[in-house]
Amino acid sequence: MRKAGLLVVTFALLSGLAIAQVPSGNAFFGYSYYSTNLSSIDRANTNGWEASLEGKIVPWVGFVADFDSHYGSQTFPFCEPTPGGIICSSFNTSVTERNFLFGPRVSFPVGRFRPFAEALFGGARVDANGAGSDTSFATALGGDIDYKIIRPIAWRFQGDYLQTRFFGATQNNVRLSTGIVLRF
Repeated sequence: MRKAGLLVVTFALLSGLAIAQVPSGNAFFGYSYYSTNLSSIDRANTNGWEASLEGKIVPWVGFVADFDSHYGSQTFPFCEPTPGGIICSSFNTSVTERNFLFGPRVSFPVGRFRPFAEALFGGARVDANGAGSDTSFATALGGDIDYKIIRPIAWRFQGDYLQTRFFGATQNNVRLSTGIVLRF
């Protein structure tokens, strides 16, 4: 009976030490490139930032809060009635898009690398000076890889397919980000 008790206590202590080796979360901040199609004329290539905070539920599954903001310009179609018919043209305006996303992330370590996949859901807001503003439901599917530089610091390369529904149409967007990760 003593051996069984000693075995259980030893196992519990070693399990606690093993779990302590896994980071309990991380914070990311970096540069982000975003390609969107807000209008039917062309795609907008915007630049901005992305930040995320992850808390681990178990060593390989975490919950993520992800925020970004991108800035650029977009060409929109414009049609107006005239006595002789309808005249259509286009105009270019500045655009700011912000996404607020939340969801699960699955990751696992492979040496100095930590690849992961995520499914995020939330909202998005676009402000197109001259074309109006809109709020939309947003979803993102993506993945990335973290490269451990030193124990608490890593570098992230991330790619996401992000879908929004602004101005009554569906946008299929690509977001590519890179930056610093602080593990805690």
